[in-house]
Amino acid sequence: MRIRDDRAQEEPEINLVPLIDVILVLIIFFVITTTFDSRSMLQLQLPSATGEPVAAQAQALSVLVNADGRYFVDEHEVLRPDIDALKQTLQQVAGSDRSRPVLLRADARTPHQAVVTALDALGQLGFRKINIATAPEARP
Repeated sequence: MRIRDDRAQEEPEINLVPLIDVILVLIIFFVITTTFDSRSMLQLQLPSATGEPVAAQAQALSVLVNADGRYFVDEHEVLRPDIDALKQTLQQVAGSDRSRPVLLRADARTPHQAVVTALDALGQLGFRKINIATAPEARP
């Protein structure tokens, strides 16, 4: 008696529908849980000051100096801590517009030399409208 084995003739197949469902759920999860705020990657502790806050200026060039003395111009990180690299990045981001206001945000723990270097680079390039960001003084 000869027994036929039909399993050998069937071709194996992979059902992709459950895989696609899982991938779509993962994509939705990552899109919902991701933050798109560029400031969230830099933790700055601004120095405090008294006075009236100034209204936000449109299209101000943002220069950040973190606690380690590293520079960020808008979303671009300056790779070297020297003044030439900072000036080059400022020229690339700002272009030829020297009348554009600049907002300098430095961490309160930043070495003073890093802030002076940033101010020096901005002055050498011809920026004259430079504002230094501070946090409001904490009230007891």
